[in-house]
Amino acid sequence: MSVRTDLTIEEKIAENGINILKENIGEVKFCTVEISDEEKAQKIGKRKGKYITIEFPSTEKINGYEDIKKGIKKALKMLLPEGYKNILVVGLGNMEITADSIGPKTAARLLATRHIAGEFAENIGLKGLRSVAVITPNVLGKTGIEVTELISGLVQKIKPDAVIAIDALASRSIDRLFRTVQLSDSGISPGSGVKNSRKELSFQTLGVPVIALGVPTVVDALTLAFELTGKESQTDTDLVVTPKDSDLLSHRISEILAEALNIFLQPEIDEEIIFSLV
Repeated sequence: MSVRTDLTIEEKIAENGINILKENIGEVKFCTVEISDEEKAQKIGKRKGKYITIEFPSTEKINGYEDIKKGIKKALKMLLPEGYKNILVVGLGNMEITADSIGPKTAARLLATRHIAGEFAENIGLKGLRSVAVITPNVLGKTGIEVTELISGLVQKIKPDAVIAIDALASRSIDRLFRTVQLSDSGISPGSGVKNSRKELSFQTLGVPVIALGVPTVVDALTLAFELTGKESQTDTDLVVTPKDSDLLSHRISEILAEALNIFLQPEIDEEIIFSLV
């Protein structure tokens, strides 16, 4: 049985000679994995690229969220191209499904500035405001349009320096649900977390750097059964498992992601001003 996970840190990294760099940011564990060899990438089933994993205790127990936000901002700085001025943020997923709502919920809290950046921003006292466009494309079943088709057309029109795509992921461990953030520069396949993977968003499909930011919200039931018992199930099922309080957890983690992104994307604007505009 193939153990299903979207988290690179849960793959057989060390066994395949891939190094993991670890450090702590307060209560947060910050791990960096860089896969530069195509053969090694194929062995663990991931694309080549840099993967950064931020792990933390339950958001109910951690002492504030500052360490999480510091970790996210540090990861974005490592992954985004230098000198960026125009960013497109894509909130992937379905707001009506709690386990798939991380992308839309985060996007709803982001400060979109593309329409007020530049000279107009200076005139209203927001000199240094960077251009950020935000879109929540919904899912194929509701729009009839593949997300990659939609975002590809948008990228050609507004020509961002990079795309940040936010989505729900799957983990092999219930202990990592809503307690982990993974960022990478290798792109992302929308819907992979809830077993409905679509065509990828990546540099190869869009022509600009794509930073994937994801939070595991589900565990595949067969994977969970294998992790708990060490035995493969004889029953095939598409069932996925998520915590009973996933609505509260998704609300909380999306707030943390949005705050970190808003602060990072507007480094020249005071945080209090940013939060007053959201």
